[in-house]
Amino acid sequence: MTTSTALVTFTGVQKTYDGRILVVRDLNLEIQKGEFLSLLGPSGSGKTTTLMMLAGFESPTAGEISLDGVPITRTPPHKRNFGMVFQNYALFPHMTVADNIGYPLTVRKLGKSEREDKVKRALDMVQMGHMGDRYPGQLSGGQQQRVALARALVFDPQLVLMDEPLGALDKQLREHMQLELKALHRRLGVTFVYVTHDQSEALTMSDRVAVFSEGVIQQIDPVDRLYETPVNRFVASFVGDNSVLDGKVTQASGDQCEVTLTDGTRLTGINVNKANTGDSVQCSVRPERIGLAASGGATNHLSAKVTDVIYFGDHLRLRCQTSDQPELSVKLPLQYAGQLREGATVNLHVPTEHLRIYR
Repeated sequence: MTTSTALVTFTGVQKTYDGRILVVRDLNLEIQKGEFLSLLGPSGSGKTTTLMMLAGFESPTAGEISLDGVPITRTPPHKRNFGMVFQNYALFPHMTVADNIGYPLTVRKLGKSEREDKVKRALDMVQMGHMGDRYPGQLSGGQQQRVALARALVFDPQLVLMDEPLGALDKQLREHMQLELKALHRRLGVTFVYVTHDQSEALTMSDRVAVFSEGVIQQIDPVDRLYETPVNRFVASFVGDNSVLDGKVTQASGDQCEVTLTDGTRLTGINVNKANTGDSVQCSVRPERIGLAASGGATNHLSAKVTDVIYFGDHLRLRCQTSDQPELSVKLPLQYAGQLREGATVNLHVPTEHLRIYR
């Protein structure tokens, strides 16, 4: 028998609300001890339902959820000993910050001195040690979110579940809190399961990301693999920026294939889904992987017209048009600032190893 480090295991889990449409279908997932796992996907993809089944607020229609090898599918939420953080914070307005954080300990009937010690430690953990006497109404959104996080951590849970907890914060604060959460996770070593529809948030914080669509995990991988090697069109388009070219396979050999675009341009790339000669395919490349090249008919070059040059502060973004194709996005270093103008014709190079071809 193989030993697993999985803390949580979903086996054949399904969920339907109306008996017809499966919101989650045949979910098999292992959540490892101590990892930061994000469940990423658009609205209605099944990610929040998965989290709610893990929390115990929803029951699976079929399948089993286990914690450390013990089934918990029929265990009520309050007996699962999980910390929860929601987008709306759910703080008690009439209670001080310290009392809000201490509430789970009061419910668990801990003694006063032990409770006070744990609350102090949790306040320090989220860098709010001096704010225990304040009320939620006196705090900013970011501070309220820290209190909600401290409350979820105060009773030393095995698992902390978060449902879009930073969604209500402004961009700068959200980005700051992402880094804080990641650092906190690293310090504590607690298992975090985090639901978001924001792909940059998932990439910034997670050890692994599970990408959901239509109730199915499309891909689950460490963030670099997810970004560099998407397994299908959906993941390629949903995670990160993506430039797309349509064409037909003219030659397939091993892991690579050659694609001819509508204007006759030929490109070679990675044959991800084993497309065959004659198949209509989509060629996908990250904008930062496309380079400018001297004109000439070298391998994997295509000619394009610049329709816009956008200055992003840390890079330039070109919007380019090639014949009968969707608009291409190209990301360039700032050394090209001032050299490229709208209307210019450029020669683009797409490296074979970064061009992924999907059926």
